[in-house]
Amino acid sequence: MAAIKSPKKLIEVALPLDAISAGCEQEKNPFLKGHPRAMHLWWARRPLAAARAVIFAQMVNDPGHQASGFKYGMNKEKAAIERERLFKILEDLVRWENIANEEVLDRARAEIWRSWRETCELNKNHPQAAELFNPDKLPAFHDPFAGGGALPLEAQRLGLEAYASDLNPVAVTINKAMIEIPPKFAGRPPVGPRLKSDRQTTLHEEWKGAQGLAEDVRRYGAWMRDEAFKRIGHLYPKVEVTEAMASDRPDLKPLVGQKLTVIAWLWAHTVKSPNPAFSHAEVPLVSTFVLSSKAGKEAYVEPVVNGDSYCFTVKVGTPPEGAKNGTKLARGANFRCVLSDTPIEAKYIRVEAQAGRMKARLMAIVAEGQRGRVYLSPTSEMENIAASAEPKWKPDLLVTTPCHDIDRLPMYGMYTWGDAFTPRQLVALTTFSDLVGEAIVKVREDAQAAGMTDDGKGLDDGGTGATAYAQAVCVYLSFLIDKILVYSSSLCPWLNQPKNEIVGNTFGRQALPMIWDYAEANVFADSSGNIEKQVSYLVKSLVLLSTKGGGVAVQADASTNCSIENRVVSTDPPYYDNIGYADLSDFFYVWLRRMLRPIMPQIFATLAVPKAEELIAATYRHGGRQAAEAFFLWGMTRAIQKLADEAHPAFPVTIYYAFKQTDTRDEDGTSSTGWETFLEAVLRAGFCIQGTWPVRTERPTALKSTVNALASSVVLVCRRRDVGAQSISRREFLRELNATLPEALDEMTRGGVNSPVAPVDLSQAIIGPGMGIFSQYAAVLEADGKPMSVKTALQLINRFLAEDDFDHDTQFCLHWFEQLGWATGKYGEAEVLARAKGTSIGGLVEAGVVESGGGNLRLLKWVEMPRDWSPDTDTRTPIWEALHQLIRALNQDGESAAGRLLARMAEKAEPIRALAYRLYTLCERQGWAEEARAYNELVTAWTGIERAAAETGPTGIRHTLFD
Repeated sequence: MAAIKSPKKLIEVALPLDAISAGCEQEKNPFLKGHPRAMHLWWARRPLAAARAVIFAQMVNDPGHQASGFKYGMNKEKAAIERERLFKILEDLVRWENIANEEVLDRARAEIWRSWRETCELNKNHPQAAELFNPDKLPAFHDPFAGGGALPLEAQRLGLEAYASDLNPVAVTINKAMIEIPPKFAGRPPVGPRLKSDRQTTLHEEWKGAQGLAEDVRRYGAWMRDEAFKRIGHLYPKVEVTEAMASDRPDLKPLVGQKLTVIAWLWAHTVKSPNPAFSHAEVPLVSTFVLSSKAGKEAYVEPVVNGDSYCFTVKVGTPPEGAKNGTKLARGANFRCVLSDTPIEAKYIRVEAQAGRMKARLMAIVAEGQRGRVYLSPTSEMENIAASAEPKWKPDLLVTTPCHDIDRLPMYGMYTWGDAFTPRQLVALTTFSDLVGEAIVKVREDAQAAGMTDDGKGLDDGGTGATAYAQAVCVYLSFLIDKILVYSSSLCPWLNQPKNEIVGNTFGRQALPMIWDYAEANVFADSSGNIEKQVSYLVKSLVLLSTKGGGVAVQADASTNCSIENRVVSTDPPYYDNIGYADLSDFFYVWLRRMLRPIMPQIFATLAVPKAEELIAATYRHGGRQAAEAFFLWGMTRAIQKLADEAHPAFPVTIYYAFKQTDTRDEDGTSSTGWETFLEAVLRAGFCIQGTWPVRTERPTALKSTVNALASSVVLVCRRRDVGAQSISRREFLRELNATLPEALDEMTRGGVNSPVAPVDLSQAIIGPGMGIFSQYAAVLEADGKPMSVKTALQLINRFLAEDDFDHDTQFCLHWFEQLGWATGKYGEAEVLARAKGTSIGGLVEAGVVESGGGNLRLLKWVEMPRDWSPDTDTRTPIWEALHQLIRALNQDGESAAGRLLARMAEKAEPIRALAYRLYTLCERQGWAEEARAYNELVTAWTGIERAAAETGPTGIRHTLFD
């Protein structure tokens, strides 16, 4: 191809990171109204603010002067002023309140058009100008790993025709609902009958955008609710408060005779007692007996034992000691028999569950009172009604057992996806899913009666008439069922937090954990999991979708049959081995297939979500870590190769990456990581990395707030490597690093044209300019002529910050100590730093230098390190650990003991000495007198320690700390 005159884009030069991260922070609010995530659950969806900012900056030309063989740009002073103007547009663009602000969006669209026409003018004489540089038509956008659809949606919002592809049929359906269906039916009035509860003044008159479509979803959602209640309402009765209930509950006296709406029934799984004397009794497995922890309104369950039987009674007031832990003895499946206190081990519970002998018993009833929740003791009537439910259908697809994200289900006897639901839940879900099919007929008839023409073509055939419209409405109604589904399984916990007394989400995290005492929601009540609330959330999201440009969503494997066709590409690929999307998606797929297969037969042709081709490093699919990593590297390289070959040549490609770092070891013991594997794939595909921007994108959910979660995404900015790229030597590479990185670091720490990079993100951000040098060459050759590995390149880049050639674990500890000292920090921030330093939290814990848990992490002090530690048996000894063990030995046992220890790790003496000096200097500079003392004492005693080591045996060390 002839040379392209492509000005650098804004994202290749500068970004207002603080503003983008602030926009992402706004979206972390789980109660944000109208966010597309309320349409359908998807895991690790990118924030819309980040997606919008990245695509804008990817398409808009940077105003600076560019010496690229063609004339473009301004001088430094003028460019800075112009860049600030673009930043102001971007800052307005990422604010949530501007998500549908057409004035703000039009300003951004105008800049995209202006930059595009400038680029077209520069390339008007290009041989392929007609194909590539039409000034009257923006290039289309494509995300080949579309997932939850944030990136295609925001590209469409910015005025681009959006293409989304994914192998996963659930993801494809989500993207169709977000970018393909709304533009087809934009501006149409609703066809459904008005609801009796509506007032004339509350209805739209113009029906702009997707408002008419959203209104029909609301109307037919209400119809489905009413129809379902007629059919199965008897399974969801109210509970009457009786005199007997109030006899020992003064709080219930005012409610006697009232019939209260049940919000949820709380059940406990049970197994036969392992104690032979009580083997006839089904004893409960309860993680907590606390129902409400709200101050002044505490409530709890008390198991009342009567000989060889028991019952549950709900009490109010401060729970007694031990109620918080239920019948649990330890983490995992370890309980005690409520009748005999006999321990119930995990192995026993699994055997019972897998034999089909795990049952459930009603533990409490949660009802809606006039001033909040009312907790009631279980009744036989309520248990009998639940037992009367007889489902006519249940999903019989087997759960994929090897996947750790879902293996708790078959581990505890839930072999099929249908086993994850109670009989009453199955009756409700099948009733609602049947009503989706009935709604298609009803919507089509109502649409025809309202004057909509009907070409007889469905959505799959490109129809836009009454048939296709009816199917479109029912796609959203099927999402409504999936939203109910999330709160209607036996994997839903009861959240007893002071401000959150509700039924919890099945997916409190990106996996399906075992829930021992679960909440069965009333789908007709006014609480989480009820259909009316879910309709409202879905409709608000639908109204805010863009209908400006066209959109297409297709099922395609990104590594084999995905066509990019000169489109702008921004994508968020799978994260190495972090999330088993395909395995988790079966939870929804079995229900969506039941509802939507008649509408989308090709997408829902398979019995389950395709898994073998899913591009993640799943060890259980590929026979081990090494094979899984090889599969990931091969597939990701092919997928990214297609981006490099087929993406529009005038624009960089942007790729998101965020994951939990994990160590793997190949046969020669060399440690590798997902981050390195991914970068290797990017470079093998022929890309040159222009930048790595850390953007804070991850949102901790209620459950994730106390577990280890990601804090940032890294956005890689990539251009196709020059086909004539040469190779250079290691020495030349280091020379270029030393010439380039000081200025880059200065820009990052002072801000320059960007927001100052946060200290915890600095190691990640500096990879951008460093890998930019590494990746622009065909190879960097070591002294033996072999190409330098990505891992080595990252180590050399990080040496610029770390100053000394320490191991990866020590580099992490050094950087973390510089920021926090011995204080506790957030696990997510530690993950970001570990990734940048080429290590992992698991590896650091294994090395014995950090303590991690509860979403936090801290360095271990020397006094906390084990006295019986031996460098001879420790298989992972970073210099950080060796130094602090030496300090421990010196302080606890004196110079001779420290010398004996040093003699056993003589090869580490020099880096220990260098690290001690560096930490002493650091503490002095920070004013940390107490911390500095330990290093000062080692500095002072080094000669004596060295002498003692020499007396123990030859070490080859004959210098002092200050040599």
